[in-house]
Amino acid sequence: MKAPYYVELLSRGGEVLHRQRFDSLPIRLGRGYDNDVILDDAHAGAHHAVIEADHEGAPVLRDLGSRNGTISDGKRQPSVPLAGSTVVRLGHTRVRVRGADFPVAPELADTTMHGWEGAAPALVGLLLIGLFSGLENWLADIDAFQPIRYLLVVASGLGVGLAWSGGWALANRLFGTHARLGRHLFILGTGLFAVGAWRVLSDVLAFAFSAEWLTRYGNVAVIALVCGMLYFHLWTIKPHYPRRFAVSCAILLLAGAGLNLMTNVQSTGRAADELYMSVLLPPALRQSPDHSVADFMASAARLRAEADASRTRASKDDDEGEDEEGDAGGE
Repeated sequence: MKAPYYVELLSRGGEVLHRQRFDSLPIRLGRGYDNDVILDDAHAGAHHAVIEADHEGAPVLRDLGSRNGTISDGKRQPSVPLAGSTVVRLGHTRVRVRGADFPVAPELADTTMHGWEGAAPALVGLLLIGLFSGLENWLADIDAFQPIRYLLVVASGLGVGLAWSGGWALANRLFGTHARLGRHLFILGTGLFAVGAWRVLSDVLAFAFSAEWLTRYGNVAVIALVCGMLYFHLWTIKPHYPRRFAVSCAILLLAGAGLNLMTNVQSTGRAADELYMSVLLPPALRQSPDHSVADFMASAARLRAEADASRTRASKDDDEGEDEEGDAGGE
């Protein structure tokens, strides 16, 4: 490690909070104002540690008898040899020292869409949120059309969307650089549009091709789309950790899908969201071959035979249970 030396104070996540240059050793650290690096930490000593050169000239951090000590690799150490990747904890403060010869990682490619910020994505996001709210209400509406009711639904959807995106924008401002409200509105609007499109498309395909699994397990796909939306919210705040966010969202997807399936099993005895395909659309959309009445009656007969056999077994088990209770009473 070559001079000049850079003492870095790190956050819990490893990000540099403060960096200070020193041309030579020793470097004193502590809460006292006569130190070279002043630690604003009530758990650090007034003169907590010193960075000095060992007999070979390499920097080493030595504890000066502080109450809470110097922690490295989870253990309290009287002295710690310093390399560019070594992180020590003084009280609650994480410290790292690097020399001018420390190699840095290659420059990252800038994948940020700088032109897609501000009003344009915000307006598109609001439009998609309003469209989703209106279409969802229209698809579920069985009453006479009333414009005021649709206007209230759209207004409520926009309000909830602004609150959701505002929360993410606040997190973006705290943990990133800018609020980027427009980008978060666009992410929410796109995610809701994808959810609505999936519901309509899955219903049409399930009805047209008798693919009942598309509607019976459609909630799993909706959970996956929501997790994808959360990933892009997080990636907008911290674009340098895509793999970490992808793993977190994948775990969230598995947990959400598992809870959904277990809830279905507990409530209906089956993992599917519905016991039968409830979608009814115009017959012209059907692409699967029609089944004859004879096929339907044969299937019904098989179901009846299975039900009769099940009732017979249940009645036989009940009779055997009563006989055993009678024998026990006679004894």
